[in-house]
Amino acid sequence: MSATFRDDVYGAYWELAAERQRIFYRRLADNPSPWTEDRVLREYRFCNAFRASDRVSQYLIRHVIYADDDIRPEDLLLRIVLFRLFSRPRTWELLKAEVALRADSFDPVRLGDLLDAELAAGEAIYTNAFILAATATFGHRRKHRNHLALVELMLRDRLGRSIASVESLSGLYELLLGYPMIGPFMAYQLAIDINYSELVDFDESSFTMPGPGALRGIRKVFADPGVATPSELILWVTENQERDLERLGIDMPTLWGRRLQAIDCQNLFCELDKYARVKFPHLRSERVRIKQRFAPAGRPPAPFYPPKWSINERIGAAARAPAAGAIAPLRAT
Repeated sequence: MSATFRDDVYGAYWELAAERQRIFYRRLADNPSPWTEDRVLREYRFCNAFRASDRVSQYLIRHVIYADDDIRPEDLLLRIVLFRLFSRPRTWELLKAEVALRADSFDPVRLGDLLDAELAAGEAIYTNAFILAATATFGHRRKHRNHLALVELMLRDRLGRSIASVESLSGLYELLLGYPMIGPFMAYQLAIDINYSELVDFDESSFTMPGPGALRGIRKVFADPGVATPSELILWVTENQERDLERLGIDMPTLWGRRLQAIDCQNLFCELDKYARVKFPHLRSERVRIKQRFAPAGRPPAPFYPPKWSINERIGAAARAPAAGAIAPLRAT
């Protein structure tokens, strides 16, 4: 590859990935805080190294995708899309408690009324993790009613039937991207969410699409990308992770044997963008501060991953006490 990277920032990318995964394991083992000597990671909030380990993804996997063993594919697809558009467990719980979320009885008017009442009570209904377009594509004044109309359109189009004929993760992405209000970032996130389910089973490292934060991180890592696109750079980093970790002398813990996938490396570029605001302030972008402080909410529950990954059975007691050697020593930074 003709691209050139900044050695110190690229090293920090992998140190961040490894130390964030060590923190994840230490918290699961109920080790006392602080869980790291890295002052940036102690002070600010960062996503997990593996996307599927993050709180919202865990909720989606456990309570939306695999909550019911007897569910029709079209109903499962509806629930995945509906959850991700809001990405807020409280919103999901509100809707699920009031309405049977089924494709053949989807009622955007009633759901819209429920969300109107939630907003009137001063409650947020969307995550603040990313911003969704607030367009009136379907003629509604309020964003959530347009999103509900979008879901209704997907059901009318028999999206589930179209997904069944898709042959790749990139094909799934392109299918989702064809819908109004679904930009590149959301199409990719939705494709990964659907891929967590049994509806499809594609290689997560066969395709990637960087979001705005990842693009900022890529610009900080690569001094000259050459002719490579941002997606190609992420795939290159994913493919060469073991080689570069060994070269840098970094012990990167796996996810119980699962290596980082392209979606994880994409996310890590976004986290590197935040990390670099403190560690490499001379690499300026339109974002100069890290907004969210780290505030642990106690010991996290034992994680649950898509069963088709075949790693849940490896967790067991290891979620409380990872095997010797699974966690590298702390590294002062």
